[in-house]
Parts: sequence; C-alpha cells; structure tokens
Amino acid sequence: MRWNWQLPDWPDFRALHAPRVRFENPLSGTVPLEMSRFIAWFNDSAPVSPNAFFAITRAAISHLWFESIHPFEDGNGRMGRAIADQGLAQSLSTPTLTALAETINRHRKAYYAALQLGSQSNNINAWLAWFVNIVIEAQSRTITRIRFMIDKTRLLDRLRGQINERAEKALIRIFREGSDGFDGGLSAGNYRTITGASLATATSDLADLVEKGAPIRSGERRYARYRLAVGIAGGQSASE
Repeated sequence: MRWNWQLPDWPDFRALHAPRVRFENPLSGTVPLEMSRFIAWFNDSAPVSPNAFFAITRAAISHLWFESIHPFEDGNGRMGRAIADQGLAQSLSTPTLTALAETINRHRKAYYAALQLGSQSNNINAWLAWFVNIVIEAQSRTITRIRFMIDKTRLLDRLRGQINERAEKALIRIFREGSDGFDGGLSAGNYRTITGASLATATSDLADLVEKGAPIRSGERRYARYRLAVGIAGGQSASE
C-alpha cells in the first residue's frame, strides 16, 4: 500500500476527483526498514557523533528524508517539522524557540514545490538552499516576536490606570494580531467595532491613545490609521 501526497495547488484548488499527486512514498511493507535507516542516520549524524553533520544541513536532510518515507496516514508534516526543530536544537544543546513551522506555512506553495523537487533526485542542493533561507527567516521572525512581547508588556505596564476600559480592550485586541498588526492599520471603524463606541467617543479615545504614545497615527480624517508603537507594527520599538 502507498500513501500519496495529493495536495491541491494554492490558491487554485483542483477538483477532488482529480488531485495532483506530488509524491508517492515507498510501499508500506518497506516503511519499517526505511524508518530504521533514517533513525540510525539521524542518531549517527548528531552533534556528539564523530560523523556529525552541519546543523542546518542535518535538519534539512532529516525533514526531507522523513517526508519522503511518509510513514503515517496523517501528521507527517507536523512530525517532519518537529524533527527538523529537534535537529537544530541538538546543535545548541538546549531547547530552542523558533517559528520554523509558521514560516514554512507562510510559504506553503513554495514548500511543497521544493519538497517535491527534492524527493525526485539525489541532488538536493535546491532543497538545502530553500530550507536554509526558511531557517534564517524563522529566526528573524522569532526575534521579532520576542521583542514584540517585551515591548507589549512594557507598553501595557506604562499605560496601566491611564486609559479607559474601551481603549484597553482595543489595545489587547490589536496585540492579538501579533507584531504585524492589523492589515493596513487600525481605523476608527475598527475601533468602534471592537469597543461598541460611538464615532465621537472613538475619535476621542484614539486621540488620547496617540497623545499617550500607544499608537502612531498616519493619514487624516476617515483615512487615519493607527499602528502600535511597538515591534515592526509601529516602526520604532518602544524598548529602544
């Protein structure tokens, strides 16, 4: 029995009765042997081994190899990303916090294309190059997120007791969008939707927040948009 990657193209989904097979894994009877070989290589290439691989190379190969075996009916992608994370963490001898899975998901179409290409030949240079770029981007996103969480805490601590419940509710809702903030920035209409405030009240609340240095305003009147003065959402970090 074989499991196939029958994944639709993004965003142009193909009919369910005509999926595009991107990969066909080994016959199920050979999977135990293939997994034994994979596990043996993974352990033999660990940082403490005489045959240690460079960390990112090992993580990239381990992910590609595991996905090529595709041992489970479901969850292979999640497990493969966890294995790659483990490979990176072992090189540092400590657990790591990275946005690898999230970053791969942001480039999902390119990921499947790179994975498909890498599984078709023993020449995996293109896959290695793609994976390295993803790891670098994931590290950058992780650093941004950590700085964002620190700046978020500092901003809320600074504003404690200085803003009303509506403004506090709006800020917490904006923070839920992460360091990227609302697409295009927060508008007075968004603020009213979040808080249930009238237009006059929303305008007054937002003006007060700007005065207190919480959001940064751009544009005028109905084109006014507000971005948090933290992380990449506000340009300059509040911790700087």
